[in-house]
Amino acid sequence: MLAGAKAQVALDSTRRAPEYVRNIVARSGKIVNLLGLSNDDAKRNVLNVIANRYFLLNDLYAKYASDRQALEAELYKHHFEFATALADYLTDGQIETVKDGMTYGVVTKTYQAHLEMIPSLKEDEKLRILNWLKEAREFAIDASDAKSKHAWFGKYKGRINNWLASRGYDLKAEREAWMKRVNK
Repeated sequence: MLAGAKAQVALDSTRRAPEYVRNIVARSGKIVNLLGLSNDDAKRNVLNVIANRYFLLNDLYAKYASDRQALEAELYKHHFEFATALADYLTDGQIETVKDGMTYGVVTKTYQAHLEMIPSLKEDEKLRILNWLKEAREFAIDASDAKSKHAWFGKYKGRINNWLASRGYDLKAEREAWMKRVNK
């Protein structure tokens, strides 16, 4: 627990189906387990912050199901609260781990795949790819389900591929060469 972080975070489970709450708490617990926290209060508070985030997203998607513009405004309005709430208990690196946990580790997997597929990437190109993947993750965190989360990454993978092609990379040839290296 970071110095000064003493507030207790209540689980917002009122008026929610018990099975739904159990599922969200279990999902959140898997993410908390990745953090290696030794303080039980910090674990509980972080778990509740994550679970409450899932509850909020579900509430927003239900409330604004027929009004996409209002939904996007509400998602934007609440987006930064999440990292801020986590920052009371976690380091920046641990917050990254939470975000990765909520988005199935796609940033790391996709970034690593690009590095392996195109070993000749320059440092500035690697950084651009990583930053775009992190940007995709910020949108994916607020998505309603796994399919929608992956769709955000798909959009950004397309952007990355177009950008790499514009820089002269032959992605088909790079992919084929990568497959040969992997299958050796």
